[in-house]
Amino acid sequence: MTDELPGGLPGGNPDGSSGGNRDGSPGGLPELRASDADRERVAEVLRDAVAEGRLDMEEFEERLETTYKARTYKELEPITRDLPAPGVSAPVALPPHAVSMVKGPAGTGDWASRIVGGEGSSHWGVAIMSGFERKGHWTAPRRFNCFAFWGGGVIDLREANFADGEIVVNCVAVMGGMSVIVPPGVEVVVRGIGIMGGFDHGQEGVPGEPGAPRVVVKGFAFWGGVGVERKVTKAERLRLKEERRREKLERKAERRGELEAGRD
Repeated sequence: MTDELPGGLPGGNPDGSSGGNRDGSPGGLPELRASDADRERVAEVLRDAVAEGRLDMEEFEERLETTYKARTYKELEPITRDLPAPGVSAPVALPPHAVSMVKGPAGTGDWASRIVGGEGSSHWGVAIMSGFERKGHWTAPRRFNCFAFWGGGVIDLREANFADGEIVVNCVAVMGGMSVIVPPGVEVVVRGIGIMGGFDHGQEGVPGEPGAPRVVVKGFAFWGGVGVERKVTKAERLRLKEERRREKLERKAERRGELEAGRD
């Protein structure tokens, strides 16, 4: 666990300045050892940056490799110096340390922070010989109504906040189609009626996580269909890919250590 030193940053001075390193060199973070949690916080900023297009995949992979090789705060600090902190959009001026190396108190759960109340930021979608999308960071209302005629629509809730613990997505598809995408952990109930069309019930029966919202998909499909998919976000896919890559590197390092020990 990382301890907070005076000044708010590891190695900071009482007046809040970064101070000097333990080796006597000016500025920067001290030669304190970084934890896995510290490296993961830096990796999270990199994942957000590549998802937003601030980094290309080559830069992302280079910085990620440097992150997981870093052993001290001083090695971690420059990696995100030119990137916004999570939730901050350019052109906000940023301090040189975009990622805090101080472990904060445990939260009460991600789902609790995503059920925000209010009226929702969008209440309907219409596609007539065209299409519509509701995706990204938005607030899904208690009832979202959508209609498609010779067209299609996408209601993506993976990065959405929720106005209530239960929301209704009411779909009417006539010779068209709808796709409702939910994140893992959300309970799904499907109550739609299909005539020469149908509603996808494949995601029903999966228990929701504690505190997660419930999504009820209902409506009517005539010569059309309403699909329900459960997917992770692009950032989460990257995180899982990185996790597998890190485990692979750790296994290689262990095997290398065993071979060196055998030679000794």
